[in-house]
Amino acid sequence: MGIRHLFIPDHFDSFARETQSTAKISISQTHMTNTVLNTEIDRSSTGEQTAESQSLTTCPECQGRIVRDDEHGETRCEDCGLICEDRALDHGPEWRSFDTEEQDEKSRVGAPTTQLMHDKGLSTTIGWQNTDASGRAVPTEKRARLERLRTWDERFRTKDAQERNLKQALGEIQRMGSALGLPEPVRETAGVLYRRAVESDLLPGRSIEGMATASLYAAARQQHFPRPLTTFADISRVEKIRIQRAYRYLSRELGLQIEPEDPSTYIPQFASTLEISDEAERTARELLDVAKNTGTHSGKSPAGLAAAALYAATHLTNEQLTQATVSNAADVSMVTIRNRYQELLEVYAEQL
Repeated sequence: MGIRHLFIPDHFDSFARETQSTAKISISQTHMTNTVLNTEIDRSSTGEQTAESQSLTTCPECQGRIVRDDEHGETRCEDCGLICEDRALDHGPEWRSFDTEEQDEKSRVGAPTTQLMHDKGLSTTIGWQNTDASGRAVPTEKRARLERLRTWDERFRTKDAQERNLKQALGEIQRMGSALGLPEPVRETAGVLYRRAVESDLLPGRSIEGMATASLYAAARQQHFPRPLTTFADISRVEKIRIQRAYRYLSRELGLQIEPEDPSTYIPQFASTLEISDEAERTARELLDVAKNTGTHSGKSPAGLAAAALYAATHLTNEQLTQATVSNAADVSMVTIRNRYQELLEVYAEQL
C-alpha cells in the first residue's frame, strides 16, 4: 500500500497563521489588562495602608501626636488626650516582674543563668537517654558512637584548669547546700564568693573542698542562715580547723562584711529538732535577750548560747530535757551547755 500525500491549499495555511497571530495578540492584551488591574489594586491598598498609618500617628481632632499606653491598653493623643483605641491586645508575657532579677527568673526563653555551674548554665548537654528526638530508641550499632559523643562533650565543656576547678567546687557547694537544707540564694552567694576567690588567685596552696566549704559557710552567715561549723565539717569531710583557716583567709582577702552571729537565729532550728513547746522557745529567746542586753554573750559561741538557753527554758517550763539530748541536737558539748546554762540563769535572775 503506497503512501498518500494530503494536499493543503495555500489559503488554509495563511488562515492558520493569521489565527495563531490573533490568539497571541489576545493573550498579550489580556496579560496587560491583568497587570494594570493588579497595579491599581496595589496602589489602592498602599494608599489605604498609608492613610491608616497616618490616622494612627495623627490625632483626628487636633492633628497631635498619637502615643500608645501599653499599661492601660490604649492609644491616645498626647496633646488633647483623645482615646483613639482601647482594649488593645497585650502581646507581652502573662507574668509581671518588678526588677531585672525577677524578670530573668520568670522568663521561659531558655534556662536562667546560675552561679552554681562553671559556665553559668549557658552550655548544652547530651542527655543520658539512648533515644532520638522523636523518642524512638537509638539502634544498637549507634549507641557506642553516642557514648563517645557524650564523653567528648563532657571534655569540651571545661576548656582549662580554672573551669575544671570551678566545676568541682561548685558541684561540692551544691551537694553540701542540699545536705544542710540551705536555700538557693545561699548557694548562689557561695558560688559568687568562690568565683571571686578564683579570680583573685586565692586558691594556690589550699584545697578545693576547704575553700568551697568556707565559701558556703560565709554565704550562710551573710544571708542569716547560720549553721554550726562542726556541721559543715561533718558534711564536707574537711577538718574544722582547716575550714576556720580558709574562712578567715577568704573573709580577709575579699573584704567580706559579715556581722557577728546572733544566737537567736539558732533557736528555730534547734527547737524544731528538739520538738519543744512554743512557750519554751519564747522563754529561750527571753534568756538570750537578757544576755545580749548585759553583754554576757560577748566572746561566746552563738550555737552554745542557743543550746544552753533552750536547755534552761525547758527546765523553767517543766519539759525536762537532758543535756545529752540538747547536745546531740545542737552538736555542742555538754560542758559548754553546763557553763552557759549557769551564766544565763544567773543573769536572768538578776534582771527579775
